[in-house]
Amino acid sequence: MHLPALSRRLELYAPEGLPEIQSQDPLPLILARAFTSSDDALKDGDILVVAQKIVSKSEDKQVTLAEVVPSPAAFALANETDKDPRLVELILQESTEIVRKRPGLIIARHRNGCVVANAGIDQSNTGTEGTVVLLPEDADTSAAAIARGLKVDTGVSIAVIIIDSMGRAWRNGTLGTAIGCYGIPALFDRRGNLDRSGIELQSSEIGLADEIASAASLLMGQGNESLPVVRIRGLHWAEGNGMASDLVRPRTQDLFT
Repeated sequence: MHLPALSRRLELYAPEGLPEIQSQDPLPLILARAFTSSDDALKDGDILVVAQKIVSKSEDKQVTLAEVVPSPAAFALANETDKDPRLVELILQESTEIVRKRPGLIIARHRNGCVVANAGIDQSNTGTEGTVVLLPEDADTSAAAIARGLKVDTGVSIAVIIIDSMGRAWRNGTLGTAIGCYGIPALFDRRGNLDRSGIELQSSEIGLADEIASAASLLMGQGNESLPVVRIRGLHWAEGNGMASDLVRPRTQDLFT
């Protein structure tokens, strides 16, 4: 899919005052209410970047650790990694493979294909002591539901990207990464285009949704900022059927795990 030239000026805005999200909360309506003033109202062509955690909470993906019964496999892996056996049990349930392990760390391949610490299970900012938050069951579907709900509530057509903080092989630090996408190509394929010298690009596939996610993450923060949604305006994009799952490298091409 061909995209128009990307904008040279972007506006990123993170509204304050969103409530603590609870199970079954109408997330599209809550997000719409965050942009109600005339200056901040959503417009066609906006991109809404949403933190995974509030999506998971609205979809009842919180688990109370006291209710988790560890399996023998969880106890064994917990002993190897010095982790809570209840957390390890959830990691095993959420993953298809334990990729790496050492004391204090478990890297797992989540069912969505992402390779991430603790299978993406988060113990911070859960809103309830003694609980953890799992990744959405299908974040691409969640992004589509939010976009369609906002269309109903506001009448505007926007793209939605759901993001989480992830580490990267060979690099220190975490950054915002797209795990759900709707309404915009997640992977921007520029192969076949020409560079400034007229040479055809051979391998230029841009992780567009990830680049947008990392930009929004600068405003969201990863601590106590309480800014779980960012509106991006000014990035020219074409409607498409891209999904964040398009960004997951096929196992046959994975040279490192």
